[in-house]
Amino acid sequence: MKRIVLLASGSGSNVENIANYFKDNPLVTITCVLTNKRDAKVIDRCSRLNISSLYFNREAFSKSDCLLDIIKGMQPDLIILAGFLLKIPQKFVDAFPNKIVNIHPALLPNYGGKGMYGMHVHNAVKNNNESKTGITIHYVNENYDEGAIIYQAETAVNSNDSVDDIAKKVHMLEYEHFPKVIDQLLSK
Repeated sequence: MKRIVLLASGSGSNVENIANYFKDNPLVTITCVLTNKRDAKVIDRCSRLNISSLYFNREAFSKSDCLLDIIKGMQPDLIILAGFLLKIPQKFVDAFPNKIVNIHPALLPNYGGKGMYGMHVHNAVKNNNESKTGITIHYVNENYDEGAIIYQAETAVNSNDSVDDIAKKVHMLEYEHFPKVIDQLLSK
């Protein structure tokens, strides 16, 4: 049995997509979804999907070993960041080398780094008149969006695309590719 732990900060649409992808696979289980936001919509999704979820505060995440010890106890094969916005502390990177995976809504190294998430990225893509954008699935290291790239997929950006159009195109890539890449990583 392969175990996945997911970290999310928002609505949890990628969490639900990943859960649906693996729901009929008896060899993969989502052990828990962890969130740093008490009112995150991902908690409601987890309840509906019958997946355990746990809220944690910043203290448990970065100033103590509380959350690290909880995750170690889950013995995850992968820790997946699915819309998780906090920087991962070095102690997590050290404890789970090449086991923490993030998805970024751009073609890294472009539009990465602190503050570059969600609509901030799509606005930058639009404002710079990019002809393409996409997703990057990468390992997490001690710096924002600088871990080794695992997979990238791209989509065209048309000059008449709105920022919302760009976001929709990127989300479609996330939903199509993220679960498949996770599955491939678990199969290694």
